[in-house]
Amino acid sequence: MGILQEILKTLSLPEFYFAMFRSATPVLLTTLGAMISSRSGTSNIALEGTMLISAFVGVVVSAFSQSAWVGFLGAVLAGFIVSNILAYFILKLNSNAVISGIALNTFASGGTIFVLYLITGEKASTSLPSLKLPSVTIPVVKDIPVIGAVLSGHHVLTYAALILVAVVWYMFKYTRLGMHIRAVGESPDAAESVGIPVKKIKYIALCLSGMMTGMAGAFLSMGYVGLFSSGMTAGRGYIALATQAIAAGNAVIGMLASLLFGFCQSLANYLQNSSIPLQFIQMMPYLIIIIAYTVYCAMVEHNKKKKQMKAAAGK
Repeated sequence: MGILQEILKTLSLPEFYFAMFRSATPVLLTTLGAMISSRSGTSNIALEGTMLISAFVGVVVSAFSQSAWVGFLGAVLAGFIVSNILAYFILKLNSNAVISGIALNTFASGGTIFVLYLITGEKASTSLPSLKLPSVTIPVVKDIPVIGAVLSGHHVLTYAALILVAVVWYMFKYTRLGMHIRAVGESPDAAESVGIPVKKIKYIALCLSGMMTGMAGAFLSMGYVGLFSSGMTAGRGYIALATQAIAAGNAVIGMLASLLFGFCQSLANYLQNSSIPLQFIQMMPYLIIIIAYTVYCAMVEHNKKKKQMKAAAGK
């Protein structure tokens, strides 16, 4: 009963929901990136590695340039370069997308630590004086009780992620590029027959995916904690693959799925001093997403069977 009261008390705090948005930001940015590449018919499995490399580059570039925004651009550029490497393997060499993505993830895990050691002599985390991107206080909103404490004062990339939800939704629904990406993902042969350059569209989708993932990496190292450490992505790239699958190409649902992860992550952070075993608390955000994805898959399969039964009855 004490644990339940503690959870209810936590859920009543505005700071909890502020932390929820903060925790959801890197997953949301990566989810949007994964969604763009997925809708083009190419799964970007290298999200985890892209995020890790971008987080590392953001810290190093900001430390040497002494500019947070130059560091951010470096992180986005790193995401763009990694996505270009993945695109070369998949689109030029026709290699398996899953194997290529896993290879890049493995390379990123060891490669970032190797380069970190060459630059600083450190192996686990860096003491480089990295700069942090700013937070934004929203006028008027900040003075509203409760709402101001939840919605104002977030990191600039948190607001960028929320804006990008609308941008991606609009792109898929109304723009020429979005329609081409959807057409290529649904039927590349049909798209090619009407003059759409399939490989070019897939390349653009992978580049956009890498750049958004690069933004997520920048947030982790230049907004979330303000440093780089090995394994700091903590599986968020793989979580984004699950949340984009739950979203089924809908940016708004992708945002809600990411907020679910942020909710669980924030709750886990607040419950670390409770009597619940720490290992279970740390596992909880990932477990909830796995359960949500399992339920989603079961619903899709159920609807598929219902349609098949209706089709058979109609005959």
